Amino acid sequence: MISDRPVLNPFDSAETLDIRALFLGQRIDLQLLNSGSKLAADPLSVTAGEQGCAVLFDYGVAVLIGLSPVEEARFLNDLNPLVEAAFSNPETEAETLKLDAENPGKAIKGAILLSDFSLPQLQILADVLAKSAVLAYYEVQTAAVFDLIEPFAASLRNTSGRRLKGDALLKQIGDNLLIQHKMVGRVEIIDKPEMLWEHPELDRLYLRLEDEYEIRERHTALERKLALVSLTAETALELQHQNTSLRLEWYVVILIVIEVLLSLYELFIQ
Repeated sequence: MISDRPVLNPFDSAETLDIRALFLGQRIDLQLLNSGSKLAADPLSVTAGEQGCAVLFDYGVAVLIGLSPVEEARFLNDLNPLVEAAFSNPETEAETLKLDAENPGKAIKGAILLSDFSLPQLQILADVLAKSAVLAYYEVQTAAVFDLIEPFAASLRNTSGRRLKGDALLKQIGDNLLIQHKMVGRVEIIDKPEMLWEHPELDRLYLRLEDEYEIRERHTALERKLALVSLTAETALELQHQNTSLRLEWYVVILIVIEVLLSLYELFIQ
């Protein structure tokens, strides 16, 4: 297990910092983490590299702060065995941080401004970046499925057109349900981080960062797309079921006709 020995803030003397959030996989088993010294418990923050740290979320995101490329690669390599259903190309959100006491939470000239590099402020930013990375990943995934809606709608006008099969439609519905479960049940995209109960003075900073990355707007737009994809898939399944039922009815009619013809044939022979 990681050490609980308290560690001083490693960024007291820094003027700029690099921060990177990586959506590594569906889950990170933080209980098995055995590297670094604990800086904070919720969200779990540990030391990393010579002077950096990492903020880790069990829903699959690692936020690395102040690490060199070599240190980052080493930390991710150590973390990799703890990642479940790892992605081959993790979604990434990278930013440069600068000090500015007058405009904390704002993005100016390609940098995110903070009043200081204290751990609570970095954790708040890490929470927002982690949510943004998750949203970005599922926005791409949903867009790929969303592109199938138009050709499906066009196929409805052409009875001979090729439509999606039932197993593909069920997969889409299942994928949508998993995305919704991930965002609402585990990531809690639109919920404020629990650490704000201990640091209410950072509520304004969180709201500014949330607005800067359009977390709520993107979440709402994604939910609407997921709802439309689910509705389309359900409609397609209903149509497929109706077509199957219609075919079965025709089969029954044909069998009845054949049986009647056979009965007439027997009567005629007799």
